[in-house]
Amino acid sequence: MDSSIESVFPQLKSSVWRVTSEPEDRYNCIAWAADDTSAWWWPTGAGKTYWPEGVPRVETLDAFRAMFATRGYFLCDSDKLEPGVQKVALFANEHGHPKHAARQLETGLWRSKLGKLEDIEHALRDIEGTLYGSVAVIMKRSMPATTER
Repeated sequence: MDSSIESVFPQLKSSVWRVTSEPEDRYNCIAWAADDTSAWWWPTGAGKTYWPEGVPRVETLDAFRAMFATRGYFLCDSDKLEPGVQKVALFANEHGHPKHAARQLETGLWRSKLGKLEDIEHALRDIEGTLYGSVAVIMKRSMPATTER
C-alpha cells in the first residue's frame, strides 16, 4: 500500500483499501462524486472551476447539498448499501465547511478522489481526520443507467 496516502489518512493503515487510478488534476472529489471526470467542481475559484448554475457559489453544506440535488440526490440517514441506490457522503471540518465528497460503490465500499492525486477505494470513515473532517451528510439517488463503478 502507498505509505504516503496512509500518512495523510492514518486510519487506512489498519484497513483494506486500494488505489484505483493514477494521479489526475482534471477533476476533484466533488466532480468524481457527481459522476464527472472532466472538470474541477468547487463553488469558488474565479472561473477556473465548474459549479452548476443556480446553486449558490459558497462553501457551505447547504450549497453542496443543493448542488448534489441538481444531480438527483436527496438527503438520507444511512451510509448502508441499498440495492439500486447510489450514495454520496459529504465531509466537513469542525466548522461545518465542506472539504470532501466520496461516492459509494456497488460493493458497499466508497471511492474518493484525493485532490490532484489518485482515486482510492476505502471504507467510508477511514479517511476522516484533519484534512477532510468527518462525514456530515449522506445523500442518495436511484442508480443511474450509466455510471462508473
